[in-house]
Amino acid sequence: MNRTDADVIDPVRHAALARLAEVTVAAVSHVSAASLRSPRRGRRPIALARQTAMYLAHVAFGLTFTRVGICFGRDRTTVRHACVLIEDRRDDPTLEFALTALEAGLLALTHALAVETLAEVRS
Repeated sequence: MNRTDADVIDPVRHAALARLAEVTVAAVSHVSAASLRSPRRGRRPIALARQTAMYLAHVAFGLTFTRVGICFGRDRTTVRHACVLIEDRRDDPTLEFALTALEAGLLALTHALAVETLAEVRS
């Protein structure tokens, strides 16, 4: 079975998208991105930021629980748990607004980068 370019690019692209969600959440949460990648759970603000980043990677970018887990060094069931927790918290209007804004910003940024990359390839 031959590997195609898509087989190689997709995991790299998925990891890049997960890192984008991670650094975005780290910046708005005022925690280090390195602490989100730590194999340890960390204190509550770090765990919540990691759960939020995993949620955004899944919801905004459509990554599977398994792929998000690989990108964050966690099990897919941990990602599922994080997504359930964050989804339940969306009942808070302030958090709903913040998550919606983060999702929109991440999608706009990835779209802009994709358009710019396509323009460079064509020139």
